[in-house]
Amino acid sequence: MASDLATYLLTSVGLVFFVAGTVGLLRFPDTWSRLHALTKADNLGLGFIALGLVFQAGDWVTVAKLALIWALALLAAGTAAQLVARAALTDMASRGTDPDANAKPDPNADGEARK
Repeated sequence: MASDLATYLLTSVGLVFFVAGTVGLLRFPDTWSRLHALTKADNLGLGFIALGLVFQAGDWVTVAKLALIWALALLAAGTAAQLVARAALTDMASRGTDPDANAKPDPNADGEARK
C-alpha cells in the first residue's frame, strides 16, 4: 500500500518534469535555453520515475538496472546537448550571426549595483 502510493507520487512528479521540459522546449526563444530546459527537466523526470519504480522492484538486480538506465540517460543527454549546442554555435558563426544578438539587454547593466 505505501509502496504503491510512493510509486504513484514519484512517477507523477516525474511526469510533471517531463511536461515542464516539453513546455520549455516549445516556449523558450533560443537553442541554448531550449536545451537547458529539456535536458534538466527530462533528467529529473527520469530520475523520479526510476525512483518510483524502485518501490515496485522485486530484487536488487532490478534496482541496479534502473540506476544504470538513469545514469546512461544522464550521460547521453549531456553529451547530446553539448553536441547540439556546439553545432548551433558553429552554424551561427559560419553565417556571421552574433549568438548573443537575440539576447535581451539587461535593464540593470548601467554599472550601478542594485539597492
